[in-house]
Amino acid sequence: MRGPQPWRTNRSRALRSRQVTAEAKLWEELRSRRLGGFKFVRQAAIGPYFADFACREKKLIVEVDGATHGLDEEIAADQARTAALERMGYRVCRVTNDDVERNMDGVLEWLLHELQK
Repeated sequence: MRGPQPWRTNRSRALRSRQVTAEAKLWEELRSRRLGGFKFVRQAAIGPYFADFACREKKLIVEVDGATHGLDEEIAADQARTAALERMGYRVCRVTNDDVERNMDGVLEWLLHELQK
């Protein structure tokens, strides 16, 4: 049975308060069921991880990757994290800050396609 976990709630709140610009822009498009009527939450605690955005109904996670995801060890860590989330039954969609800034329509179209699978 799942009980209160204040440390997770506090961590989620802290992450939401330090949201980067690209995440804030994407959140404006995902919040309040704005994308195809699907409900998203931000900084969702899933296992030991915090997903940038998650649609629990469709078990879809959206990760917005910035400049700190380009080194080999960071890429390997992202791959391990994605594999762990997939073992929990989630699909992970990764977009870059640049994708969000320059091609929001394309990002939203792709995410809607993934949600409708």
